[in-house]
This record gives sequence, C-alpha cells and structure tokens, in this order.
Amino acid sequence: MSSKKRKRRAAISELVLERGAVAVGSLAERFDVSMQTIRRDVDALCEGEMLHRRHGRIELSREFLNTPFDQRTETNNPGKQMIGEAAADLIPDDSTVFISIGSTPLRVAQSLRRRKGLTVITNNLSAAMALSEEVSNRILIPGGEMRLPDRDILGNEVLDFFGRFRAEYAVFGVAGVAEDGGLLDFFPTEVRARQVIRENAQQALLVVDWLKFGRQAPALGDNIADMDQIITDRRPGDAFAPLLTRINDKLLVAGGHGT
Repeated sequence: MSSKKRKRRAAISELVLERGAVAVGSLAERFDVSMQTIRRDVDALCEGEMLHRRHGRIELSREFLNTPFDQRTETNNPGKQMIGEAAADLIPDDSTVFISIGSTPLRVAQSLRRRKGLTVITNNLSAAMALSEEVSNRILIPGGEMRLPDRDILGNEVLDFFGRFRAEYAVFGVAGVAEDGGLLDFFPTEVRARQVIRENAQQALLVVDWLKFGRQAPALGDNIADMDQIITDRRPGDAFAPLLTRINDKLLVAGGHGT
C-alpha cells in the first residue's frame, strides 16, 4: 500500500472516530479523489469490526459508540460517589487541579465542594459549575464550541489551553480499560486532552468505576500502569488479575470493596 493511501485511510478513520459517521460522498471531495477510490478505501476500512458502511455513510459500529452523558451519570451511582469522595480526600484546600470531561470526574468535582481556595482548570463545564458555588475558588475554562449534550469543550484550542498551565493534580476518567491496561476513549481529541493534563500535573489521578474494565472504545491512549493513582470502586474480574498485580501499589479501592 502506498504511503499516500495509508495516510488517507488513517485520516478517514480519525474523522469517523471524531464524528461517529461521515458521508462517503463528502470524503471524495474532502480528499480530492474519485468516488471509486473512496469506495475502495471505505471497503478496506470496513473489513474490521470497528467501522461499517450504511446508507451511503461510513459509521462507527454500535458497540464502539458512547452512551449519552445523562445516562452515564446515572450508571453505578453508588460506586462513582465513593470514587468521588476518595479522590477528593487526596486533594487539599488551595490546590491547583485539572479536571477532565466525563461523569466520574464530575463526581470528584461535586465531592470537592467541601474544599476552599482551589484553582480549577477544566473543559468540563458541569464540573466548573459545581465548583463555582465556593467563591474562594478560581475556575479557568477554555474557549471554543460546547459539545452537547455532554456540556464539555474539545479541540485544538483546548490542548493549547491546558498546555499553558501546571497543576498539582490531574483528575481524569476514561471510556474503557483493556486487559493489557490500555486506556480507551471514543475520540482521539479526548485522548490528547488527557495526555496534556497528565504531562502538566504532578499527580495523575485516574478515576474509573469497575464497569469500565473490559469496555470497548476505539481510541487508544496511555497505559493504566503509567498513572500515579488509580481510584475505583471494585476490583475487576479474573481476566484482569495480571494487570492488577502490576498496578496494585497504585490502586485505591474506594469504600474498601476488594471484590
């Protein structure tokens, strides 16, 4: 396969990951190639499980699509509440904190409402609003377009924004954790944002409820073993035993639930 073809197919894949679905006709115009060429690209990309062709579009398969945000906030409420409290216990008053998008980082923000004097740097607008109730806090948010219904902001502007700050703590979640510890998200922009805040923080706190272990998502980022602290509500199943051995000294099971 030529380098040009490989790059074009990689770009098509990333575009579908960003948007969930893209019209095949628009791809031909975007990459300035014939419809015949694009159809061959799409056919090749749809040979795997992640992408499929439907009604003139190339789409992410259903199992790789994210759950709506409001539904995620109601999933495993008790577990996420324990994770939020455990993470907040690690962050004292007057700290500088990155908080990423997602329902579990939002629970951390809600638990941090008992703290004072925080400097919060976040693209999670729900987290920003939760912490705005304490007037001693300082809250910084990026510009850009709000993604609905998640109420967050993503994109290159966000990467530049996070890159301008340093923090003592970075609080972030993921869409899924693979058996080898790979951290998975639904969009490459989510991965890149998480990597920037991790690189610019002294302590990286991954907050992830046990249901995320083994959950599929298409965009691969860092490995869980690279995190400073992993906070969950329950140990995952036997398939993750080798991984848990690697991260045991970094793992905090909120509420003391070992199973």
